[in-house]
Amino acid sequence: MGENEDSEIIEHHVNEEMEKKRTRTGDLHTFLESVALSDRDGRSSTQSSHRLLAYSDALISIIATVMILPVSHIKIQPDQELQESLQQLLTTKIAVYLMTFLIVTVAWAAHIRLFQVIERIDDFLALLNLACMMLITFLPYTFSLMATFPENTLGILLFCACAIVIGLIQAVIVLYGFSRPYLLSNEIQISENRTYYKRHILKVILRVPLFCFFAGIFSFIFFPLSYALLALVIFLPYISQSLKWCRIQALGQLEEPPESMLYYTYHPKEPLSKERIEAFSDGVYAIVATLLILDICEDNVPEPREVQEKFHGSLIEALQNFGPEYLAYFGSFVTVGLLWFVHHSLFLHVTKATRFMGLLNTFSLAFVGGLPLAYQLTHEFAEKSRNELEAIQISCVIIFFAGIFQLAIWVVALFNERETLHPYVRYGGKEHAFMFAKLSLYPCVALCTFFITCILSQFSAPIFHLMEIGVPFAFLALRILVRITLALLRWAFCPAKPSHNALEEDDTRLPFNDVPS
Repeated sequence: MGENEDSEIIEHHVNEEMEKKRTRTGDLHTFLESVALSDRDGRSSTQSSHRLLAYSDALISIIATVMILPVSHIKIQPDQELQESLQQLLTTKIAVYLMTFLIVTVAWAAHIRLFQVIERIDDFLALLNLACMMLITFLPYTFSLMATFPENTLGILLFCACAIVIGLIQAVIVLYGFSRPYLLSNEIQISENRTYYKRHILKVILRVPLFCFFAGIFSFIFFPLSYALLALVIFLPYISQSLKWCRIQALGQLEEPPESMLYYTYHPKEPLSKERIEAFSDGVYAIVATLLILDICEDNVPEPREVQEKFHGSLIEALQNFGPEYLAYFGSFVTVGLLWFVHHSLFLHVTKATRFMGLLNTFSLAFVGGLPLAYQLTHEFAEKSRNELEAIQISCVIIFFAGIFQLAIWVVALFNERETLHPYVRYGGKEHAFMFAKLSLYPCVALCTFFITCILSQFSAPIFHLMEIGVPFAFLALRILVRITLALLRWAFCPAKPSHNALEEDDTRLPFNDVPS
């Protein structure tokens, strides 16, 4: 009896083990079948490109911004005339900084367009993108060589070599992506003209390496022409569009492509990814604000020996000497923060960004990147000196252009309001008037400060710091002032306007009244 029970138990365990093996074998076959099916579908090792693009945007924004460091860290002696220093040191470096900043953002815009076509990545594409990012991160070094030795060909040759290899890597990404259609956007996947798309995109991508190749050659023949060719890269979309218009005027209507090239063109109204523009801009503003505090940490921490010998061990007394630097830091940080706030408010109302809006945004960010230079200059010289006045006026110019290009983005968006703006913020609405006033504030204040310091040159520093501190309070009062102004204008020019129309106008904008500005 006991032996039978033991044999039944053993048989039960054997059957149980066999069942587990069959289950594991079945699961393994099911898994292998699913893997094979996934491989056949071409998506087993692919993933969304969102995180890769966020990493790339952060990296490029850092690289574009830190290129101001060779300019802002120029040491100017207190007894040296700023005007002479500006001509000999700053002018060349600022010009090269602006040009290279714009070229880096051209590479970033090409990256946007490329990954609007290729929406999924695999390991090979990720490695190609990392190689591209590695070369972009090397560009600040080439810029430093170009700025320090502007007449030496080595800096511009290295810069052109990096740009050429970046373009070739992007071309490889295109060829690889089109060889695996499941990596492409859905619109191109279902298109019957994928070959046409591929040829067109390659032609657009290879224009920049071609220009850089000729720029490198002309650096040996006629140096200024190489810089002119690099400048052409920035405005190539607009030059290309102008040449196309001239051809149409001379030869008549050209043959249209088989499909509208919505995904990779050089048209100024070409849509760019609004989200990536916002992410890139946020990165630039954040890095500029960080560079300001890095300067404080580097330059405004006294040596322990100096505190002991000069100030008898009193750290508070030693830090009092850096009072103007702290004031300049807080004023500069507030300026950066409010310019970001205005930029945030602007793109809150934008539905689609065009290539021309992206170019204007790049110009604005280039001047925002110059704010560390403004911070350095505003506390570099003795009080009430000629150098201090000129440094403060340079700061006013930088702030003016950073703000005026933001206003230009708004004006361009208004000209294409049906495609680029939410309905509630178009011409004639209260939000439109408030946004225009907000964007006009910094250019107007910077311009007024510039002219006031010309008249009251002895008080240039207090006037400038008062402007920086007073602007936030102006922002707080701006909405009230705009409403009062609109009410006065309505009362003066439209006294007989029925009240229910105003209510209807407000009702059309009601869903957006709670949107933060």
